[in-house]
Amino acid sequence: MLDKLATERRNERTMHLDEMSIEERLTIMNAEDQKVPQVIQEQLPVIKQVVERVIASFRKGGRLIYIGAGTSGRLGILDAAECVPTFGVSPNQVIGLIAGGERALMQAVEGAEDSKELAVTDLKALHLTAEDTVVGIAASGRTPYVVGGLDYARELGATTASISCNRDAVISRHADYPIEVETGPEVLTGSTRLKAGTAQKLVLNMISTTSMIGVGKVYQNLMVDVQPTNEKLEVRAKRMIAEATGVDMETAARYFVSSKGHVKTAIVMILADVSYEEAVKRLERANGFVREAL
Repeated sequence: MLDKLATERRNERTMHLDEMSIEERLTIMNAEDQKVPQVIQEQLPVIKQVVERVIASFRKGGRLIYIGAGTSGRLGILDAAECVPTFGVSPNQVIGLIAGGERALMQAVEGAEDSKELAVTDLKALHLTAEDTVVGIAASGRTPYVVGGLDYARELGATTASISCNRDAVISRHADYPIEVETGPEVLTGSTRLKAGTAQKLVLNMISTTSMIGVGKVYQNLMVDVQPTNEKLEVRAKRMIAEATGVDMETAARYFVSSKGHVKTAIVMILADVSYEEAVKRLERANGFVREAL
């Protein structure tokens, strides 16, 4: 089957890759990478449907769970991990699973991606429910671990989606919402950490970011639920308060303190001219949406 996959074919433009100059290699890699956003654009209608389902899961207390092997699994874990500081969510709201577990983040775990049963075990450990959305990620579109996870999720009534980089992918038949981003032959034959990995990362960015916007984690274009866990993020939080309200940095810093380091609360306190307690109540009534709280 592999020889029929676009991601496994040889790229006619790079048959002499080893003979090219460094500049030529970089130029052709850059040219190939530029094709990725174009093929993603074709899949926007399906990505939109996935985002709508993820938002619905979040509103019901469900989770977004990525499942994949190798590079695909690592990308899912990366996106999940970054949602915590960016949007101030619990590590249990967006979760990444990789075939072979934590050890597979750094090195290949023999046979892990070939086991459908392993995916079921991993999802059972999370106590998967029908309220969750499971997104299977596989560049080839045929990874058994991902197929097993999607099938188990569907059995429980969870929403399922898939991200592959080949058309008519196997995992597409096991998902409610299949996203097929056909990136074509890689510069380095079969190295799907290149264009395919880039495409997967971009789609994951879209799904998580737009879903978080849909549950009130953004005001204007500011990440107002950011967790200011270090000096850089604390400065960013104060700057967001200033930019969202028009106050100077000194005033923003003062409200940052009085809001207990919560950007949303500080913004509502300033723009609605209310106390900390009232701002908190307004945000609770508005389910975290700053505009509604105002």
